[in-house]
Amino acid sequence: MRRFLLLFAAGALLAATSAGQGRIEVTDIVDRPFAADFPAGGKLNLHVRSGDIQIVGSDQDRITVAVSGDRASEARKMKVRLDRRDGIADLRISGGSHKDLTITIGVPKKTDLYARIPFGEVSVENVVGNKDIELHAGDLTVRLGNPADYGRVDASVFTGEVDGDPFGEEHGGLFRSFKREGNGPYRLHAHVGAGQLTLR
Repeated sequence: MRRFLLLFAAGALLAATSAGQGRIEVTDIVDRPFAADFPAGGKLNLHVRSGDIQIVGSDQDRITVAVSGDRASEARKMKVRLDRRDGIADLRISGGSHKDLTITIGVPKKTDLYARIPFGEVSVENVVGNKDIELHAGDLTVRLGNPADYGRVDASVFTGEVDGDPFGEEHGGLFRSFKREGNGPYRLHAHVGAGQLTLR
């Protein structure tokens, strides 16, 4: 009876994981690379520790996390946790070295992205969808693709520079920002507390 219950529980967990539901946690990303199914067209909420962060869209229906750099071996101290439910995923990355380490997060190209990162150098590219991205301090670069794809756009820094070349905007100093209203289907909100915000 006990064996039957264990097999039943394992089967239920596997079914939930296969269907893109439930929680996955990895605490040694060097020896246990992180990858999880996630369908295109969903919403991804990212809460990532400070550092050099790259968020890259791909044609694969999954979320991946990889590390590179001179101190990538210290990613054994990094923790990755993913909670998935009904087309929404919450990804949290914490721990590990903050020096000479790049975290690359792969997402489906068609994804609505919400990201909050304390400090660092952050880039977002090849992601099509709504974007709501904030960085307390550092450099944030968002490659938009076609600017005509966006409806409401607002970009700002408390102190630093906003470079919105696709919209003909460039501002530097304190409390710099710009807003635009277009006809595209997607919304863009990008904010840096102190540093550089670049839209490409």
